[in-house]
Amino acid sequence: MQIVTDSGADLNLSLDEQAALGIHVVPLTVSLDGETYREDIDITPAAFYPLLANTHSLPTTSQPSPGEFVQVYRRAAEMNEEVLSIHISTGLSGTYNAALLAAEQVPEAQITHIDTKTLSASVGWQVEAAARAAQKGWAMPRIIDLVRRIGDATESIYTLNELKYLIHGGRISHMKGLIASLLRIKPIIGVEKVGGTYAQMGQVRSFKRALGHIVDLMLKQHAPQSKLRVQVLYSFNPEGGELLRSLIDEAFDCEWLPMGPMSLVLGAHTGPSMVGVAYAPASLFSAAS
Repeated sequence: MQIVTDSGADLNLSLDEQAALGIHVVPLTVSLDGETYREDIDITPAAFYPLLANTHSLPTTSQPSPGEFVQVYRRAAEMNEEVLSIHISTGLSGTYNAALLAAEQVPEAQITHIDTKTLSASVGWQVEAAARAAQKGWAMPRIIDLVRRIGDATESIYTLNELKYLIHGGRISHMKGLIASLLRIKPIIGVEKVGGTYAQMGQVRSFKRALGHIVDLMLKQHAPQSKLRVQVLYSFNPEGGELLRSLIDEAFDCEWLPMGPMSLVLGAHTGPSMVGVAYAPASLFSAAS
C-alpha cells in the first residue's frame, strides 16, 4: 500500500523516512507579492516569514491542482495499486476535492480517500500511523479504522496575537475581527470535528493568558498528569511555542514530538505569531508503533 497526503499534514518524518514508509506528499502553494511558492520545495517557513514582514501585501494560498495529484497517484500506483489518500479538512481547503477529481483519471490505482476534518500535526499523526500499519500488512479496513480512531481522539488548539490574517483569509468577518482587534482580544481556536472548520473556544486579553487557557481546555478533557502524545507547532514564534510547551509539561505526563514550524500555508492564514498544539492519549498510538 502507498500513502498520499498533502503538505498541510505537517509530517514529523524526514524525506528518507517518508520514502521508506511509502508516503507521497503533494505540496500546497502560497503566493506573496506576485510570486507563487510550492511549500517545502520552493520556500520554507524560515524564508517565507521574513518576506512577509517586509511587505504590506497579505499572502494567499491554494490547494494542489488535480493534475498534480494525478502525477503522484500514477507514481504511487507503479509501486502498489492500493493507495490511501489522507488530507486536511474539506472545511478549510479544497485539497480533498482536488484529490477526488484526480483519482478518476488514474484507473490503474485503487484509491481510498479520507477527509480528516482537521489539519497540521493531527493529520500527520494519522498519515504516519496508516503507513506503519500498512508496512505491518494490515488490510485497508483495519487501517481506516485506526486512522478514524486517532482522528476522533486528537484535538488541535491554537492562539495568535494579531487577527488581520484571519480576517484577510475570510476565517472571521471583517467587522467582528475589527472589534476584536480594537479590544486586543486573543482568540483561542480549535477545529470542530463535524464540518472540520475553525471554532472559537475562548478569548482573553493577553497572549500569555491565551496559552494558559489552552492548557485549561486540555485539562477539561484529560485528568492532570494523564499520559498524552503532544506536539507544539508555531508559524514563526518559537518563544511562544516554548512557553506553551512548558505550561503543558507541568500539567501532563507528555510523550513529546519535536516542536517546530507548522505548514506555512496554514500559517499564512494565521500570521507569524500563531502557536498551537495537537494532543491525544498516548496509548492510542501503540497499536501501529
